[in-house]
Amino acid sequence: MSKLNKLPKFKNVTEEANFWQTHDSSQYIDWTQAKQAVFPNLKPSTKTISLRLPENLLNDIKILANKEDIPYQSLIKILLSRGIFAFRKVAS
Repeated sequence: MSKLNKLPKFKNVTEEANFWQTHDSSQYIDWTQAKQAVFPNLKPSTKTISLRLPENLLNDIKILANKEDIPYQSLIKILLSRGIFAFRKVAS
């Protein structure tokens, strides 16, 4: 492997982001020494929203969630995620 370039000192995150958009990291970092990072307690950030649903739909979701033994809000997230995935496949 050739000699690595020295990383410059960045004044802020924006300057660093601009630098990496125009430079190849393999000229500055020996990726053969990289190790996979594991963050077991990292939770994705969530945002609380208000969503109006017809009562019958919400009741159906709660019944399904109860049958699957999962919280109904978790089931809503699963269904939304699957719907978005299916929509992306159809739209592309």
